[in-house]
Amino acid sequence: MKSAETKDHTTLNATEKGVHSTGADSKSLDEVNGSVRVPKNANFWRTLIAYTGPGALVAVGYMDPGNWITSIAGGSQYKYALLSVILLSSLIAMLLQAMAARLGIVTGKDLAQLTRERTSKVTGIFLWIITELAIIATDMAEIIGSGIALKLLFGFPLIVGILITTADVLLLLLLMKLGFRKIEAIVATLVAVILFVFLYEVIISQPNIPEMFKGYVPTTKIVTNSSMLYLALGIVGATVMPHNLYLGSSISQTRAVDRSDKKEVAKAVKFTTIDSNIQLSVAFVVNSLLLILGAALFYGTNGDLGRFVDLYNALGDSKIVGAIASPVLSMLFAIALLSSGQSSTITGTLSGQIIMEGFIRLRMPLWAQRLLTRLISVAPVLAFAIYYHGNEAKIESLLTFSQVFLSIALPFAMIPLVKFTSDAKLMGSFKNRAWVKYTAWIVTAILIVLNVWLILQTLGLA
Repeated sequence: MKSAETKDHTTLNATEKGVHSTGADSKSLDEVNGSVRVPKNANFWRTLIAYTGPGALVAVGYMDPGNWITSIAGGSQYKYALLSVILLSSLIAMLLQAMAARLGIVTGKDLAQLTRERTSKVTGIFLWIITELAIIATDMAEIIGSGIALKLLFGFPLIVGILITTADVLLLLLLMKLGFRKIEAIVATLVAVILFVFLYEVIISQPNIPEMFKGYVPTTKIVTNSSMLYLALGIVGATVMPHNLYLGSSISQTRAVDRSDKKEVAKAVKFTTIDSNIQLSVAFVVNSLLLILGAALFYGTNGDLGRFVDLYNALGDSKIVGAIASPVLSMLFAIALLSSGQSSTITGTLSGQIIMEGFIRLRMPLWAQRLLTRLISVAPVLAFAIYYHGNEAKIESLLTFSQVFLSIALPFAMIPLVKFTSDAKLMGSFKNRAWVKYTAWIVTAILIVLNVWLILQTLGLA
């Protein structure tokens, strides 16, 4: 039950009647909205612990299986040069996620709800379609990654692994009943598994430390080399994922905050941002480790390392990675891949629900709505996997393209976010500071220009 001091969060819970209302006045993810109490007069660390959790759910999307292919491929093809792209992408992610969280906390609405309310019907439908396609692109990497991990670990056929992964919606329904903190704890545990697996593998791969740090300095070759730019934008799309902006603006509202108390709102914004930045720093480390692993082990090799199976096999092949090759390395890789895929599909399902609710305002039983949103995003992936059954190389070839599409879709989420958080009437004193607003607009403009340039190069027009 929500406390009496958070009455602004208390609404008639339609889920008690078996119907989930998503009308204009409904709360974002209203079954968990404002459900986590926070201490009133606690010290810094107790307060931070209370607000810690949503950042992990957001951050896990920044280290999903789509990142693996683009980051490891970046390292194996261009050594450490694209570390600078990971660094810049992570800084952009921190800026945008802080804005998304602030939007949700201050307004009590998520980005999808506000976009639908403040755009025309045609524009709203267009943005919903783009966002749904981004969810599909996201799920493509997560589901295929999880399905392949299950095959590597247990020998399941890829289609069976994909079907098992798709059923995670049932797990999410159960976890929601246990409380949102349980979901946060599970996802944080899976993130820890991913971090320690790759930290171990990078340490034993003995990367060139001076070259590694030099890689964080941007180079003009990234823009002038079309194949390098393609992969760089894939890394941007895999790191700064559009659905995470919608997710962040929603789950930031899981803490009980009295919006009539400006100081309490400011405290919520402060600690949610700290949590987000800490967790995104972990995601930055993981993505760097992935690229460093690709550079240290696979740069200059002749093997085809564009698939998860290839990477799994390579880690156990002394001809490719030398004396450190071991079945244990391969097994750890598969375990981390499964952890990444499963944690990402949980947050992807939540994102799908938020986007569906916010843009088209469904009114149906919660279990049916969550199943519908999941099927919409999963069906194309499953159909493609069935059509190319037995041709895993073809299935996995979609992954880099899906991440590049996410980069192209990103401005369609960034523009409304920057616009809304810069609106004094909507945000009051919590509107973007001048440097935040202009930095966000500059980043958006640069990303659009790079995307257009990539499309022109792909079509042979540049």
